[in-house]
Amino acid sequence: MFKFHQVKHIFEILDKMRCLRKRSAVSFLGVLVIFLLFMNLYIEDSYVLEGDKQLVRETSIHQLNPERYVHTFKYLSNFSGTINITYRYLAVMPFQRKRFLTIGLSSVRRKKGNYLLETIKSIFEQSSYEELKEISVVVHLADFNSSWREVMVQDITQKFAHHIIAGRLMVIHAPEEYYPILNGLKRNYNDPEDRVRFRSKQNVDYAFLLNFCANISDYYVMLEDDVRCSKNFLTTIKKVITSLQGTYWVTLEFSKLGYIGKLYHSHDLPRLAHFLLMFYQEMPCDWLLTHFRGLLAQKNVIRFKPSLFQHMGYYSSYKGTENKLKDDDFEEELFDIPDNPPASLYTNMSVFENYDASKAYSSVDGYFWGKPPSTGDVFVIIFENPTIIKKIKVNTGTEDRQNDILHHGALDVGGYIRYFKQNRQCITYIRLGEFKNGNFEVSDVNQKIPFDIHCMRIHVTKTQKEWLIIRSISIWTS
Repeated sequence: MFKFHQVKHIFEILDKMRCLRKRSAVSFLGVLVIFLLFMNLYIEDSYVLEGDKQLVRETSIHQLNPERYVHTFKYLSNFSGTINITYRYLAVMPFQRKRFLTIGLSSVRRKKGNYLLETIKSIFEQSSYEELKEISVVVHLADFNSSWREVMVQDITQKFAHHIIAGRLMVIHAPEEYYPILNGLKRNYNDPEDRVRFRSKQNVDYAFLLNFCANISDYYVMLEDDVRCSKNFLTTIKKVITSLQGTYWVTLEFSKLGYIGKLYHSHDLPRLAHFLLMFYQEMPCDWLLTHFRGLLAQKNVIRFKPSLFQHMGYYSSYKGTENKLKDDDFEEELFDIPDNPPASLYTNMSVFENYDASKAYSSVDGYFWGKPPSTGDVFVIIFENPTIIKKIKVNTGTEDRQNDILHHGALDVGGYIRYFKQNRQCITYIRLGEFKNGNFEVSDVNQKIPFDIHCMRIHVTKTQKEWLIIRSISIWTS
């Protein structure tokens, strides 16, 4: 039922839009079309409900309190459908099949510099022919200046025509009439009005891009329009996802900067799009993403190192100001990335706080940290499937805690799984070697072991006074 106060509110919005855009005259037909568009957005598609808008006004200036907004987010979680927007297709061939990964870019006109073409080029040049079959790139030209969009479309189609024809590159635009009010917004953090407008519009730009990409692939990664990619980044992303199989996650981070290299399940994109729209004026998008992750019960950041994406822009898209941010964990050429097949981990050592066993085996930032181990203590990896292993590498200790290494230990591999109650265990082990200075590495394992490996065990051979950090466990399969 379309209530009176909703009609009144929409007309108030129309009146503001006429003033803010300084239009000398608007025809009755134009007003009617805009009115119907807003009816569609506000009523049929639940774009911004009146109650949600009131909640946005009451949001804390400095943070979004998860406890305070949990009831609203539960409502938001029901937004599994996409938002009804009629996009303009600026350069497109239909995607013929669902792919593994969609890469999303949103770009606006810059006062100084333009890096979009270099970013697109890096995506394609750093991918192998086989990897190109599994990716889709969607570019949202989000500037309202039609002349700029026409020039960019011309440049993109000239340089990347074969990728467009192959159905792996699409250029779109969300029309201005679908955007909420972008003037007179709350000045959180005492930002100037133009800064608030810029970051608020950017949230909506990203929301409309996410909304468009919801059903294109299994996974989605967000890049900015001034990014350089590492070689074969897709293969590395696949390995990380595989290593986290069975682990709950909402966001994986492949860069520590801004909204660069943030990976999602595609089925989460509609909710994320609605979330950005609901709080579009509150704070920058990268801050909102932290709240989104937390509200979906991923407490800790899961960040892969080395980073796969690097910020290369020198001038910001906001006023052309200098932006020299660089990710010092970025490596353009990644060599010898481990496979780390799916496995469950167990240790009888005393674990310190949340530095649990799984963090030593994952490719993401983190490590296992235990209290001083005793003779006979073990750290066990049980693979989901029998595995042919070529190489094993284990590192203990860190740069700032160089004495928290395994001073006396060995590494064993086992086969012939048996079930004891609800647990699987290997009944026989073969020793591959001893730790030296806290590290272990062995190659050609498949030539030394006559069976497929079910288990791998780090065995403490002598009690030590120092705590133990297992920084990384890396496994390469054949």
